[in-house]
This record gives sequence, structure tokens and C-alpha cells, in this order.
Amino acid sequence: MQTHQIMEKIPGRPHPIDIHVGSRVRMRRTLVGMTQDQLGQALGITFQQVQKYERGTNRISASRLHDMACILGVPVSFFFEEMPVGQNAAPAQADDDADPMGKRETLELVRAYWRITDPRLRRQVYDLARVLADAGGGKE
Repeated sequence: MQTHQIMEKIPGRPHPIDIHVGSRVRMRRTLVGMTQDQLGQALGITFQQVQKYERGTNRISASRLHDMACILGVPVSFFFEEMPVGQNAAPAQADDDADPMGKRETLELVRAYWRITDPRLRRQVYDLARVLADAGGGKE
């Protein structure tokens, strides 16, 4: 039998799982090219409520999460993938600076990259990005 460690909520901050699920909602919404307003309309809520869900400020009910999964074209389990493990495993910050994969710029770049239909041209863009990063534009 597998045991799981329960993540503790830090007083005054959203629960780490709510933050994670919200960031996965934001990532998927951005990848499919949907605005917060469009997702809100599809769910029958305001874009402000979508913002609160994405930040983890408000918890997403099971039925609402199911609706989001259907709208965004993923299984419900998608929102729990890559979940940090262990107590207090939430990122130090709930904003986009903590994780480059959560940045809008990164997600839009990935979407644009995959819209390139010619595989050779797509590879050239990939190679160019690697060369630029190696030339001093990267952090590594």
C-alpha cells in the first residue's frame, strides 16, 4: 500500500495543491489559445473567477474541474500531473517567476513553435534558439 504525505497549507497563502492545479489550468488554457474571458464564458463564470482559480486563491470544485477538463480537452488527471511531493512542496512564489514553464511568454513560444508545419524549418528554429542560448543568452 502506497502512503502519501499530506501537504500543509501555509497560513495566509493558498494551498499548494490549489496553486498547482491553477497553474496547470493556466498552462493548458494558454496552450490552446483561449483567454480567461473565453474560458469563463464557457464555464458560465467571470474572467475574474478564472483568475482566482488560476492563482489558487479559490479552490476548484470537482464538477468545475471536470467541466474545465472537457473544455480544455484534457483528462482531469492532467491538472495533477507533475505535482510536487512532500510537505510544503509548494513553489516559493505563486507567480510566474518561480517557474519559466508557467510564463505566458514560454507558452506562447511553444504554441508558435508547433504551428510551424515544416519539420525542417521547425528544427532550424530549435537549433537557432539553442545557439543563441549557448552564445550568452542563457542562464546555464
